[in-house]
Amino acid sequence: MPLLPPCPNLPVPSEELDWRALAAHRDAHRGAAFYRDCLEYGNYLWQRTLPARAILCLDRAFGAELGGDDPVLAEWPMPYAAVVWMLRHSPPGVFIGNPRVHFQHYAGRMNEPRREQRRWRSWACWALSVAVFPDLPGDPRHVIREPSIGEIEAKLREYGFPGEAELWLRILPAK
Repeated sequence: MPLLPPCPNLPVPSEELDWRALAAHRDAHRGAAFYRDCLEYGNYLWQRTLPARAILCLDRAFGAELGGDDPVLAEWPMPYAAVVWMLRHSPPGVFIGNPRVHFQHYAGRMNEPRREQRRWRSWACWALSVAVFPDLPGDPRHVIREPSIGEIEAKLREYGFPGEAELWLRILPAK
């Protein structure tokens, strides 16, 4: 299968990558290098027509141990735009799963470290997936209160980086 064009919101992979791109961080601090590697490996998977796995890499990037002033964020902001781009550009018939359910489950089952920060980023991605795919159902067996856009915004202001809520709001597609 031919490669998909790279996601313009992520670093273009500089080489062939595999699971070892992230395994190298297993016992290390999962900071800026881990974040960038998640973004690059996510784009690598995307180009190989694996959008569901690419989005899982973005999940991991959202959980990196960064400060809001990390230089990597100036070049590669939190990947909300990449999530929307991948959702909109996934080829028909390629497995992407149900992103609404994925992010609903992820937010509802979040563990430490930085549980609240990671949880509200997942809800932010859930809202992006609902905006892109408004007809996708949630999981009726996973009983959880889905937050409003205003609540997600407030929690991103509380737990996210300075300016993260504004970044997310700019990317949030109009319904």
